[in-house]
Amino acid sequence: MAAHRGEFDQSMRVGYFINQYPAATHTFIRREIRALESLGVVTFRYALGDGGLNYRSVDPEDAREAKLTKHIFRTGFGAIARYCAISMLTRPVAWGRALREAVAIGWRSDRGILRHLIYVAEAAVLASWCRRDGIEHIHAHFGTNSTAIAMLARHFSGIPYSFTAHGADEFEKAPLQSLDVKLEHAAFAVCVSSFGKSQLMRWSHPDQWRKIEVVHCGVDHLFLDSAVQRLPAAPRFVCVGRIDAWKGQLVLVRAARRLREAGAACEIVLVGDGPFRSRVEEEIRLAGLEGVITVLGWVSGPRVKEELLTARALVLPSFYEGLPTVIMEAMALGRPVISTYVGGIPELVENGKTGWLVPAGDEIALAQAMHAALVATVDQLETMGSAGRASVAESHDSMREARKLLTLIEGTAGTGSPLSVPKQSIR
Repeated sequence: MAAHRGEFDQSMRVGYFINQYPAATHTFIRREIRALESLGVVTFRYALGDGGLNYRSVDPEDAREAKLTKHIFRTGFGAIARYCAISMLTRPVAWGRALREAVAIGWRSDRGILRHLIYVAEAAVLASWCRRDGIEHIHAHFGTNSTAIAMLARHFSGIPYSFTAHGADEFEKAPLQSLDVKLEHAAFAVCVSSFGKSQLMRWSHPDQWRKIEVVHCGVDHLFLDSAVQRLPAAPRFVCVGRIDAWKGQLVLVRAARRLREAGAACEIVLVGDGPFRSRVEEEIRLAGLEGVITVLGWVSGPRVKEELLTARALVLPSFYEGLPTVIMEAMALGRPVISTYVGGIPELVENGKTGWLVPAGDEIALAQAMHAALVATVDQLETMGSAGRASVAESHDSMREARKLLTLIEGTAGTGSPLSVPKQSIR
């Protein structure tokens, strides 16, 4: 690691701000923060709330992150009121500017002006913490309320901010989220895929496009440094993700029913939890697949790795996505992936080379792809797995991506002028 320490300013102090942290679905943020710390950056974690005790308890790493994170919601109403009163007295002009901006973006939103006025109070707290901690740059994840608060906080602190837009909800509601305004005031913005970059470009003014860069979510040594293990002969699939309507687990259940009706035996493990879990479990029961599909709920990172290693392939039948981290994890472990032509997924999964891609929502096509994985030889699957592992090592190493992000941060801290990261060579 010492070889990299001369490349960057070791005194850099960066504040991370996320709406909910830690959370079971935010492993990629934890990896990014720790990669920056390994490069010598002093990082501070701030969040509105946490992902819930049920999430933290399943992973010791999240429990550690919870202790390192300062949560606005835990400060109490009285403390928040004091922060606001002090900033009103010492920075009345900043309050006026922040309130005007909050009203302007709140008027456009589906959350209303009142919610955005609350964001101003939360921004006053964040700004106070950042000034106290000597923060030079704030980086927010998700272009939603976390970025709105970081944007408002700049009025009280003068600290530049940037944000990572992941896709899905952000781009679906881009005008309501005022993504164009958030980009205009940001030092830069990061997208996790080229698809995401195109969507942020779609919703912003062309003179702001120069600020948008692609910095992938990455996987760390837990996956990249793992010894390659031979794929199992057992007909086992794993699906990892929040159990929600848009993740497509219902389609997976129906595809499994088709496989059984065709005489193809398989086992499917669903790792995750969410609002659609009871509906999915009911679908499993109605299809008579209780002995075929198991729902594990949330598990730790090492357990996710174990489940992936015991599978012939990862299956992720999502209706829309940004770029799912679990795909990178599976490919880093040498496992083929069966997924859909949505979001940034085709940038990572090459149909016929590293896995199979099918139209989203098409249970017949999904069943056919799963059948292809079942009848493929272990050698054929391992050839796919090797290609996927090489692709992830090249483009989704968390350390390499952290260096890109740090280059952007150091090039803009205190200047508001983005410094582009070097482009990858054409392959």
